[in-house]
Parts: sequence; C-alpha cells; structure tokens
Amino acid sequence: MKLIIHDLEPEQALGLIPTDGQLSVIAAKNTGKACIGCFGCWVKTPGRCVIADELQDMGKTLSHCSDLVLISRCCYGGFSPSVKRVMDRSIPYLHPCFTMKNDEMHHRRRYENHIKISVYFYGPDITDKEKETAEHLVRANCVNLDGEAERIAFFHTAEELRGEAL
Repeated sequence: MKLIIHDLEPEQALGLIPTDGQLSVIAAKNTGKACIGCFGCWVKTPGRCVIADELQDMGKTLSHCSDLVLISRCCYGGFSPSVKRVMDRSIPYLHPCFTMKNDEMHHRRRYENHIKISVYFYGPDITDKEKETAEHLVRANCVNLDGEAERIAFFHTAEELRGEAL
C-alpha cells in the first residue's frame, strides 16, 4: 500500500493527490493529538498509541505500507507541525529494544515491511541551508524507520507538485 501524509489545504489536495484503491491518505492538518512522550505505545499498549484518536494505530498503518509519501511545507529545514505530529505518533512502528545500524544505535523495527520514502517539501523561500537540513532529516528518518529514501524534492508552491508521480 502507498500512504500519503500531507499538510495541504483541501482545495490544494484536489487533483493533486490521486484517488485509487491502493492508496491511503492522511490529511495531517487538524488530525490527531500530539505525542506526549509517555512511551505507553511501548510499555502499556505495545505497538499502539495510548491516545485514543485517529492516529492511534499509526504504527500498524505504517506496517502495511510499502511506499510512504510525505508532502510538507518546509519549516526551518523540517516538516510542518502537522506532518511532524503524524510522524511522531508513528513511534509505535518501532520496537523499544535497540539494534546497531551504520555504527549507530537505533530502535528495532516491529514489523517486517520495507518502506520506500519520498518527501516533497514546498515553500516560497527555502534556503540552501534549510534544504540541507531537510535532506539530513529525511535520511535520518529513513534509517530510523529502516526504510529507503526514494526521492527528496523541493518546490516553491504545493501547486508545482502537479504532474509529479505521487
């Protein structure tokens, strides 16, 4: 399954985000509560967030995912607050135990799927330093999720994404 997480306004998403049966879409704006860092998803309800809302099963949602597409306004070289909130709530995808990857300690994956990750940042004045920071962030997220960076792209506006293979 392909999963698209975006922070677009509804009118921006129309015609930009494909609609087919093999696709799951999370419109991040005003979706779910923020992670509270309680680690309940590891200790109390393994693999499931303790906050009961529409993001409670993000770990399981990612476990069914082969392709993850993130569309986000670039905020100081990172994701927009709404996309970051969804990604933070995906922590149950990981296991609390550690393993070594690239000579660094990271959490083990809880599930066996392999995710290809594409990220499309947009914003009118993204600086070269912000692009560098964003690319570093995405590559670090790929290591953490044990995924593979498929594409990292930058656009001035979300509308410029039209025609991209999402």
